[in-house]
Amino acid sequence: MAGRRRVSGSSVVALCLLLVSLVACGGRTTADPVRTEVQQVLDRRAAAVLGHDRSAYARTGTAASFDNLGAVPFAAWSYRVTDVDRSGDTATADVELRYRLDGYDPGPVTTLRTVRLERDGPDGGWSVEWDRPAAKSGSQPWDQGTVRVVRGTHSLVLGVGQSTGALRGFADLADRAVPAVSDAWDGAWAERVVVLVPESLEAMAGLLGSPASSYRGIAAVTTGETGGRKHAPADRIIVNPDAYGLLGTLGKQVVLTHETTHVATRADTAAATPLWLSEGYADWVGYRGSGRTPGQAAPGLARAVSEGEVPRDLPTDEDFGFTADADRLARAYEGGWLACLMIADQWGEDRLDAFYRAVGAHDRRAGAVEDAMDAVLGISPDDFTERWREYLRTELG
Repeated sequence: MAGRRRVSGSSVVALCLLLVSLVACGGRTTADPVRTEVQQVLDRRAAAVLGHDRSAYARTGTAASFDNLGAVPFAAWSYRVTDVDRSGDTATADVELRYRLDGYDPGPVTTLRTVRLERDGPDGGWSVEWDRPAAKSGSQPWDQGTVRVVRGTHSLVLGVGQSTGALRGFADLADRAVPAVSDAWDGAWAERVVVLVPESLEAMAGLLGSPASSYRGIAAVTTGETGGRKHAPADRIIVNPDAYGLLGTLGKQVVLTHETTHVATRADTAAATPLWLSEGYADWVGYRGSGRTPGQAAPGLARAVSEGEVPRDLPTDEDFGFTADADRLARAYEGGWLACLMIADQWGEDRLDAFYRAVGAHDRRAGAVEDAMDAVLGISPDDFTERWREYLRTELG
């Protein structure tokens, strides 16, 4: 075989020995002693968090944030150092923090952190100088101040800058939302939620790692990973206290029930699921049993329909953008809700649930809605859209 020659086993061994200071046999780089030492410091820090040991935590460096998280019920807390940049007696580490709330998170939350450390002399150990969210990563509640915790029957509420009484109010709303969702959604889910209540809109945006302008006027959002049960998502309902506080009693309940629906349906929500369906279904559950008529719950669309401006198509994902025009955003939610309400009215609630799951069972958007409509509803997308437009005229005209 041209261009090849045999190499003896002894030569291979010698070559590995020659390169061992740079690269280990098998292609693995040798361990970085600084990275190992930093990992050991953070391992001790994690053990102190789980052991509620402030003294042990302080021995690893700054303890400024320890008291902020003392009331949070952690089942797991660990760090993984991914990179270290050392300059003399200081080092900056890129770190993955993984934690899980006891009794609520089926899987861990993973968040990126940047940790600055300093060394006590050439022979001293490393200690943490500060620990912050990495660039473009959201903060955690304890980064913003002391966390108060209120437990409900079906809920865990974590708040910063909020009174215990206010947090109890959120727990009560969530405890009503969970059974309401379970009554509507026939899929299996944990039947419990975690609600984060920051001090302000700006603090909410900080938790999400986004500009505050993206959420102005948005009462709450739910975070979590889509893509099936194997991902074991740890969902969070995050409240915007500025916008939420402007709502009436019914509005507050609808919002919490809407967001709780996202938690319940998360495992059956995928990239294939259009926002008109996921948001419309959540609104359908939120308003279910409220006594609100379509005209009352969808004033924007009702006004458009009365003026002869019936939408030609179902809302697109772009229509749901938080930075979109407020009227356009409202009509998108209303249109999705009325599409789901129509399915429940004309095909039945069980068929609505089955349709939602059938769409989410697809890996990609192309063909997902079409296949699910054909298999579950026995109708084409074009016919569905025409039926939806007529439903708008009937219910809102």
